[in-house]
Amino acid sequence: MLLAMDIGNTNTVLGLFDGDRLVQDWRIRTEINATTDEYGILIRSLFSGFDLPTTQVSEIIISCVVPPVLNTAENFCTKYFGLEPLVVGPGIKTGMPILYDNPKEVGADRIVNAVAAFELYHDALVVVDFGTATTFDYVSERGEYLGGVICPGIMISCEALFQKASKLPRVEIFAHPRLILAKNTIGSMNAGIVFGYAGLVEGIIQRVKAEMQRDLKVVATGGLARLIAAECPTIQLVDDYLTLKGLRIIHLRNRKM
Repeated sequence: MLLAMDIGNTNTVLGLFDGDRLVQDWRIRTEINATTDEYGILIRSLFSGFDLPTTQVSEIIISCVVPPVLNTAENFCTKYFGLEPLVVGPGIKTGMPILYDNPKEVGADRIVNAVAAFELYHDALVVVDFGTATTFDYVSERGEYLGGVICPGIMISCEALFQKASKLPRVEIFAHPRLILAKNTIGSMNAGIVFGYAGLVEGIIQRVKAEMQRDLKVVATGGLARLIAAECPTIQLVDDYLTLKGLRIIHLRNRKM
């Protein structure tokens, strides 16, 4: 089996594949100061909770945008699985030309998402990933990565609001606002955050379409993708497992036969 690990700034997503079938997935907090043994204890407990033996893991692939965690993750793979992981980065085969001024600057997760989306849909498209930052990545109809946009993520924006406006309460945003003109403070904040962010997404996608002078398929992923996509007519598809699928595809392209 293949263990895929996507280590983000806020969360780490893990997926266990048996061939092309996703057997199980987990989402945990990314802990910058966690030790190799802490990772080992946590992930062994995740496996045991679903009666999945760790001995069945024969290969591991990692994408990571948090450099201090990568070394710990690699040591964890060696110590607890006896395996050297494939790490997404410069030099690995993605099957996708990266037409960026400096391809090394593009986050591994953005490339993984782009590879997965193009492999699934074989068309020009935009991938929107609602993570710690919200990213928009454009892939041409020829499967070329042409660049994108990086915005503050929803939770970053919320934290700025909570910290700088001391009289406003912290609110949960994981619900669709009922009205744009709310009758109380929490409702007003919920509407502003969700509808405001949906407006940001819609505006950027429309600008990308105008710049490329064509209609585009738009695929969203990430923790809050479904919440925002419900308010964004331009988002056609939401795929919660896009990054894990991309890791599996890249692993296949780099497998030693």
